[in-house]
Amino acid sequence: MELKVTTYGVDDDGVATVRFNRPGRGNSWTSRMNQEYRWIMSEADRDPAVKVVLLTGAGRQFCVGADFKALDYYAEGDKDYVATVRPDQYAQPGHGVRQEYDHELVWHWGLKKPVIAAINGACAGIAVAIAGFCDLRYGVAGAKLTTAAARLGLPAEYGLAWLLPRLMGVTHAADVLITGRIFSAEEAKDMGFLNAVFAPDEFEGRVAEIARSIARTVSPQAALTTKRQLYAELMELDVGACVEDSKRLIAELMRGDDYKEGVAALQERRPARFKGLQ
Repeated sequence: MELKVTTYGVDDDGVATVRFNRPGRGNSWTSRMNQEYRWIMSEADRDPAVKVVLLTGAGRQFCVGADFKALDYYAEGDKDYVATVRPDQYAQPGHGVRQEYDHELVWHWGLKKPVIAAINGACAGIAVAIAGFCDLRYGVAGAKLTTAAARLGLPAEYGLAWLLPRLMGVTHAADVLITGRIFSAEEAKDMGFLNAVFAPDEFEGRVAEIARSIARTVSPQAALTTKRQLYAELMELDVGACVEDSKRLIAELMRGDDYKEGVAALQERRPARFKGLQ
C-alpha cells in the first residue's frame, strides 16, 4: 500500500516504528490515515521479524485529533456519521481473537505484538483513544492532552467512557471527559494514563530504549500470552478462573522453545535468543 500520511519501518532489533505523518496539519486523523494505520498494523502483526511496535507522530505533535475539514463536513447539514465511518473495506488487524475486540481501535488488544504509544506532543480527541488502546504509553514533558469532545458538543468517543475509568479511575475520567479541559503529560502520568514522562531532549531515546529492551529480552510468545490474559481478564468476574487459566497457560508455555531458551540463558548468564512469532 502506498503510504501518504503515515510512515513505517522495522529495525534490526525487531522494533517497528509507525508515525502519523501530517506534520503540517498536526498529524490530524483522517479516513486515509485510518486506512493506512490499519494496514500497517496488520502487516506488523504478521511479520515474524517484528517484536514490538512503537507508535508516534512526525514533528512535534502526536495527533491533534480529527481533521478540521471532517469536523466542518459533519457540521454542514444532516450527515450520517455512522454510515461514513465503516472501515469494512480496510485491513482488519487484531480481529478474530474475541468478539469484543472486533471494533474500531479495540482491535489493538487482539494484536500479537506489544504496542507502545510515544506521545511526543499534542494528543487530542480520537488520539487519546488510540493511545489508550495501546499497551504502554509514554509522554514528552509538557505535552498537552485533551479528550475535547465535550467542548464540541459531542459525547465521549471511541470507548473512552469505558476505557479511561479502567486506566485512571472514575474520578479522573469524569474530570477529563466531562470538562474536556487540556491537561499536561505530567498530570496524565499522575492520573495513571501514562507509564512515564521524559524530558524533550531524552524522550525519543528513552522510549526507543524501552522498545529495544522488549524486543531483545522478552519472549514473543510470553508477551502474546500475557497480552491475551491482560485484556481478557478485564472482562472476567471470577478471579479464581483467572488463576486456573494462568496455571493452564504456564503448563502450555513450559512445553515451548522460548521457555527452554529462557531457562538456559538464565543458567548460562547470557541474553536469551528468542525466536519471532510465526
